[in-house]
Amino acid sequence: MRTTTVPTGTTTFTNEDNHYTDKSSSSSKCIFAILISTEEIDVSNKIISEPQVIWSANRDNPVKINATLELTQDGDLVLADVDGTLVWSTNTSGKYASGLNLTEMGNLVLFDTSNTTVWQSFDHPTDSLVFGQTLNPRQKLTASISTYNSSRGMYSFAAAKRRLIAYIESNPPQVYAWGGSSWGQEQDLLTNNLFGDCGYPMVCGKYGICSDGQCSCSQQTDFSQINFRQPNLGCSLNIPISCDFSQYHKLVELKDIDYFVYRSDLRDEMMELEDCMNTCLKNCTCKAAVFAYNSDPLRGGCLLLSEVVSLINIQSSFHLRNSSMFVKVQTSSSGSLLAKKSRGTPSFILGASLGAFIGVLLMMGACFFLVRRITTSKEVEEDYLDQVPGMPTRFAYKNLKDVTENFNKKLGEGGFGSVFEWTLSNGTKVAVKHLSALGQVKKSFLAEIETIGSIHHVNLVRLIGFCAEKSYRLLVHEYMCNGSLDRWIFRRNQEDALGWQSRRKIILDIAKGLAYLHEDCRQKIFHLDIKPQNILLDENFNAKVSDFGLSKLIDKDQSQVVTTLRGTLGYMAPEWLGSIITEKVDVYSFGVMVLEIVCGRKNLDRFQPEEDKHLLCLFQRKARGGQLSDMVDKCSEDMQLHGPEIVETMRLADWCLQSDFKRRPYMSTVVKVLEGYVDVESDLDYNFVGQHLSRTTATICEKEDVVRAATPLLPSVLSGPR
Repeated sequence: MRTTTVPTGTTTFTNEDNHYTDKSSSSSKCIFAILISTEEIDVSNKIISEPQVIWSANRDNPVKINATLELTQDGDLVLADVDGTLVWSTNTSGKYASGLNLTEMGNLVLFDTSNTTVWQSFDHPTDSLVFGQTLNPRQKLTASISTYNSSRGMYSFAAAKRRLIAYIESNPPQVYAWGGSSWGQEQDLLTNNLFGDCGYPMVCGKYGICSDGQCSCSQQTDFSQINFRQPNLGCSLNIPISCDFSQYHKLVELKDIDYFVYRSDLRDEMMELEDCMNTCLKNCTCKAAVFAYNSDPLRGGCLLLSEVVSLINIQSSFHLRNSSMFVKVQTSSSGSLLAKKSRGTPSFILGASLGAFIGVLLMMGACFFLVRRITTSKEVEEDYLDQVPGMPTRFAYKNLKDVTENFNKKLGEGGFGSVFEWTLSNGTKVAVKHLSALGQVKKSFLAEIETIGSIHHVNLVRLIGFCAEKSYRLLVHEYMCNGSLDRWIFRRNQEDALGWQSRRKIILDIAKGLAYLHEDCRQKIFHLDIKPQNILLDENFNAKVSDFGLSKLIDKDQSQVVTTLRGTLGYMAPEWLGSIITEKVDVYSFGVMVLEIVCGRKNLDRFQPEEDKHLLCLFQRKARGGQLSDMVDKCSEDMQLHGPEIVETMRLADWCLQSDFKRRPYMSTVVKVLEGYVDVESDLDYNFVGQHLSRTTATICEKEDVVRAATPLLPSVLSGPR
């Protein structure tokens, strides 16, 4: 058994005051991993060794030769690349680990001076289990891409309370479950699926079409088999899709073809067929669109796919829903199917006619399967929550109701429900968020759990537990005794005004939290609702980002994403008008909030004179006149004493507010600016108000309500525990 930082071969570490340096030279890409070697004897009586990786720390982010592994003074095991970039750590700062131990079973253990385990690799499985290791309900095994590529692949496996769950990690993920009573050496989780031999998401590879277990490629589009001798390897486009020639993209309908989807994503949001297709065409990451409908073939649910796994020939398979499948292709002409679809296609007309003819028969069958599907959907959702990696404690609704005295200890209230106080048995105070806004509860609840259920950072509010029981949805967060930031920066009295150092620390804390979300997680996380109400302060006024109900998770290789309008007016970047966004929308919101923090006023303040109502309008005017120091919060003498430094921070805010999102800095750059390692870019544009606000002045300057996707406007929003 050994640890290593290269995929092949052994690495030697030199001990220099708990500082280790990778001396290997056998590969240019290295991972920190544990290997187990099994010895076998071949036909010539020669002993051969087959090392196999059983755990790895940085499988998705290899380091270069001469990377360093360091056990810090405060007990954090840190892996850094040769340029000093933090790649991975155990996140055990403050636990004062004193040493490492690799057990005979292959468990890497970090322990303190009392020999208590602080961290162990067994709690963070990657793609293997060894004897003595347990896969808990909140953990997941994810296969590597291949034997020679240790990065996370598409196949995952997890154990839930009542069943085993496997995944194809596509976008959206394909989830299927096994609930048998007995378990042998091996088990097919899809034995009883409704599609028979075609009910496996990768049975025919990407773009491959399954018909009664046989694989082929579409004859309606320009596809060809990757390997004619192995049709199950899938199909590829003869003309690859290029973002540089998006004007030549078009969608082609694959008739009698459907996409293998267990989840109910298709029913979440209703839209017109043309809008669904247009959205896919405008986003280069969209490779296909699935459109499901009931009686109206031109209005229904839209599912955009960033990758296409196996397809199903519905003429030869059991079919549950009316749907149309469109794949994106690259052509030499700019023809589009949109006009054709607006006139109505023969397939839709035929479908409607057949539907009317056999409607009674289908209705009887649909009723049976609908009840079954709704029941299965609830079970899958609850099991899905159980296996989210790193998921915290799951509470029973009755227990939460009892300990909060029937939800009487209210801390705050907002558009999605109320927040209540609770004290754990160890004396720790927590905040219980009771979601109760009907339509958006499921999306907000799942978004928050998927986002912060498996990540930990000092500048993110920690999710301690949750409750998903029947129709009840509750979140249990760490308690932040000083409440939300807006309570401290919008005060109009001298006594309670925060000083500059406190505000500067808060700005830096927020920047670090966002940088972690955007760049250091397995998936990019866009918060999409950054504002003072969603920043919470602990007893030492350390700031933490909260309320991930609108957040969006996307793959690392995606540069932009299409999503419905969401956020809070006044903090929304101009590119929201086009619905295609990047992480720079959070940067814009951060810029607005920085101005609010240093100026001590809201971005829309109705108590100000008419010409000064909108903070960005005032900022633009003062910047052009060289009078930014006039905007420093006048309710704090300490703020007035640090005018020049605060003006420089305003210039950073201006950089974040550039109308062209490509000119805005990344949040990691913002952190470096605040820490003094990087200067604010010169030649900044102060026309962000003129280019964005002029088109939406009436909306932004006259409304403060929150815009939620597919939700009526509400007077306030639940921004986190108070």
